[in-house]
Amino acid sequence: METFSIGQTSARSGWSPRMLRYLEDAGLVAPARTRAGYRRYGIRELNQLRALRDLRVAFGVELDELAFALRLRREPELRRAVETWLAGTSVPAADSTTPAWVEWEQRKHERLLASRAA
Repeated sequence: METFSIGQTSARSGWSPRMLRYLEDAGLVAPARTRAGYRRYGIRELNQLRALRDLRVAFGVELDELAFALRLRREPELRRAVETWLAGTSVPAADSTTPAWVEWEQRKHERLLASRAA
């Protein structure tokens, strides 16, 4: 199987060597390592890098958001906590005409009034 150095991968993928290191630190790409510790990227990693670029362009997703999504996948306890939190909120629908900040303020005031009544 053909592998590529960080410089070769940078040239082929359009990601700078610095960004490739960042992506690895964030857990978004995991290149193999030689015995000397050099990164070696294969076809799989090149495809991941291209798909990552396409995902960011198509959906406007930031790298930290993808890293968090990966963390949710790897940490079931965190995923359950986030799902519990989401279940307790009323996230406005995408087609809602009311700005999200207005709905947030309304919920805040409802909680304040409920706490005073108790």
